[in-house]
Amino acid sequence: MSSTEATNKAPAVPEKNSVKALKDEPVLQVERRDFVDLVPEKRPRVQSLRGFDDCYTDIVDYIVRCTHKIWDERDVGLIYSHYTHNCVLYNALGTLYNREQVVQDTLQRLIAFPERRGMATQVIWNGNDVDGFYTSHLVTGSGRHTQHSHLGKPTNRTFVTRTVADCMIHENKIYREWVVSDNMSLMKQLGLDTDRIAFDMAKEQFDKGFRVMDIGENGRMLGQYPPEMECDVSLAHTDTEEQCLRWLHEIFNRRMFGKIKEVYAPNVQWHGPLMKELYGTAAVTHQTLALVGMIPDGAWLPQHICSNPCDEGGVKVAVRWIIEGHHLGYGELGRPTGERLFVMGMSHYHIVNGKIVDEWIVYDHLALLAQIKLGQMEDA
Repeated sequence: MSSTEATNKAPAVPEKNSVKALKDEPVLQVERRDFVDLVPEKRPRVQSLRGFDDCYTDIVDYIVRCTHKIWDERDVGLIYSHYTHNCVLYNALGTLYNREQVVQDTLQRLIAFPERRGMATQVIWNGNDVDGFYTSHLVTGSGRHTQHSHLGKPTNRTFVTRTVADCMIHENKIYREWVVSDNMSLMKQLGLDTDRIAFDMAKEQFDKGFRVMDIGENGRMLGQYPPEMECDVSLAHTDTEEQCLRWLHEIFNRRMFGKIKEVYAPNVQWHGPLMKELYGTAAVTHQTLALVGMIPDGAWLPQHICSNPCDEGGVKVAVRWIIEGHHLGYGELGRPTGERLFVMGMSHYHIVNGKIVDEWIVYDHLALLAQIKLGQMEDA
């Protein structure tokens, strides 16, 4: 049994200070369950959760239930009991450094989109209640733009977008979080001027004194040597995770795009930025080339990986990654500007019989456009 499979089983001993023994059943999985089955009222605790509120039965229940309470039930104040006072929240164009900033940011988003509903698409996790948990929560959000906000007057248009939130959790509190949303897709669906929105985002950062740090080298190659044949797999916990990291290194850093046809199933489904829904290895190759082509000197670096055996068969893997490079190629961002770019990305993979049958990938073109405009402000 792999370490991930082991952590996905209920522990054999009762939780400390618990009156009742833990029920011997696996941690919840999201994909085939209705919402009410993900947040059951009378389900006994199945996983040791020292320090967590009594209502949570396992770590998936925790992340789905508290997200719903905060965003859909409007109990924003739960952030005070579910985040540490000095939590750090990272996104592609800025970082929040304390809990009160998280509260204020949540309020602003609720004001703009009060009808938005964020539906859990899947939760991939690892860890335990001693060392801490890590969850990667893919959310499909839909709603309507009905209120005046930082985006201007309401458009009354509907939208659907994807977001991934990766959280580090210990004793009921999130102490570090990475959030990536497909904001370019949202703005386009609302019919807003993406150039203006990106400029406003950049101007806000510029006025606060933030500047682009371009160190030139990004580490993809050492001097005049080619990219490394082998990748660092120290992040991996299982053979499947190690293999996934090797595939991604070969594709993104060694530019061996033919690998896609080898490791993706012929009928793969690809769920990507701008809410694209594509099929087959040719489409995956095209979209991968589109990303790398915009940043042709980009270095791909994994930051975290976790996985769980899947009720549907196979394994689901979550990878948090970055690409650092420069806007030297054409694509969604227009004519090359040479500005430094930092891509924060999240990918979920469903791997069955050694092949990727589904990929969900989220990164934000709007944040990249804002980075370009921030660099241009500095150059002016």
